[in-house]
Amino acid sequence: MKGLVLLLFILFTSTCFASQDDTTAVVKDTVHSVKKAVILSAVIPGTGQIYNHIAMPKGKKKAFWKVPLIYAGLGASTYFLIYNQTEQKNYKEEYTLRQDSIVSPNYAQFTDAGILNLYNQHLDWRDLSILAVAAVYFIQLIDAGVEAHFVSFDISEDLSLKLEPTLLNYRAAGLKMSFNFR
Repeated sequence: MKGLVLLLFILFTSTCFASQDDTTAVVKDTVHSVKKAVILSAVIPGTGQIYNHIAMPKGKKKAFWKVPLIYAGLGASTYFLIYNQTEQKNYKEEYTLRQDSIVSPNYAQFTDAGILNLYNQHLDWRDLSILAVAAVYFIQLIDAGVEAHFVSFDISEDLSLKLEPTLLNYRAAGLKMSFNFR
C-alpha cells in the first residue's frame, strides 16, 4: 500500500512539474546535469531517467520506457527476497522443532537432512535475491548517468561513415573511409 501511494505521489508531482502555463515563456537550461540525474535516481529509482527524458530534444525522447522495467526488476527481485527469507525462516523453525522431536504436519514428508538442505537452498537464494536487488538498483543508477551524458549528443542523419573500395597507386586494392559531419 505504501508503495502504491509513493508511486502515485511520484506520478502526480512529475506531471505537476512538467506542466506549464501557456502564457508564460519557458526558459530552458542549456546545461544538463549528470550529477542531478544520478542523485535523482539514487533517491527515487527511475526519476533520473524521467529527468533525462524531459531534457531531451523533441525527436529523441525514448527514456520513459525504462521506468516500468526498473520497477519490475526491483519488484520481482524484492518479491523473491521476501519469499526466500520467509521460507528459510520456516525451514529453520521446523528444524529446531525436530530437534525437540516435534514434527509439523506440513513438513512430515521431509527428513531432517531434507529440511536442512531446503533451508540452505533458500538461504542461498535469499542471498542471490539481495544481489539482484542491488544489481537492478545500481544498473539504473549507471543508466541514468550514461544517458545524461548523451542528452545533447547529436545522432542526426548528417553524421555518417562510408567505406568504399579503392585502388592505391593503381596497383593494390584498398578501402576508402570517409566521415561526414554535416
